Amino acid sequence: QVQLVESGGGLVQAGGSLRLSCVASGRTFGSTAMGWFRQAPGKEGEFVAAIRWSASTVYTDSVKGRFTISRDNAKKSVYLQMNSLKPEDTAVYYCAAREGVIDVNSDSWDYWGQGTQVTVSS
Repeated sequence: QVQLVESGGGLVQAGGSLRLSCVASGRTFGSTAMGWFRQAPGKEGEFVAAIRWSASTVYTDSVKGRFTISRDNAKKSVYLQMNSLKPEDTAVYYCAAREGVIDVNSDSWDYWGQGTQVTVSS
């Protein structure tokens, strides 16, 4: 089992920045892929970014160049630095973990955090 706890959400003006953190506990962290998903009100959840144990990364097109995912295996943590935020980035952001490769399909991820709200005002 892996437990995930997110933090760092909040309210920010458009163009601003936020850094989300996710701390994992439980079984081995280093071999897992870690990812961020988000769900806006009235919309389906969507993949945002993910990082493998090898530090290779994948981003959805809408956040490329603005968001950066990173991880610290010693701290069992993954981060999402979000810059140049837009109102359309407003959503609940979820941290997720899975063994093996990155998959943009949320159904294939095994462990989820409780979510943290990000609100971007215009």
